[in-house]
Amino acid sequence: QVQLVESGGGLVQPGGSLGLSCAASGFTFSSHMMNWYRTAPGKERELVARISTTGGSVYYANSVKDRFTISRDNTKNTLYLQMNSLKPEDTAVYYCNRDLYWGQGTQVTVSS
Repeated sequence: QVQLVESGGGLVQPGGSLGLSCAASGFTFSSHMMNWYRTAPGKERELVARISTTGGSVYYANSVKDRFTISRDNTKNTLYLQMNSLKPEDTAVYYCNRDLYWGQGTQVTVSS
């Protein structure tokens, strides 16, 4: 069965960096577009970034453009999200997604 397992969340100060990973299994990872979403307290789930099957095409929400980088390693069946210059408003649970499949989420808290 499809499994998506996120890791790498935590507490970071404003201006800091964090890297998230999503280990995928149960499907042909290299054949699927992948996404990172986030849900902040009191807000709807938001698409943060999307990456094509080869990594050649990416999309970012305006709120994270130029600060976050999505990437993938199809040899390791792993999706990544590098987050730099983090702001308090980036505080959220971050989810790895493929179609109707979701990981369990990983908490990112940006606070001094």
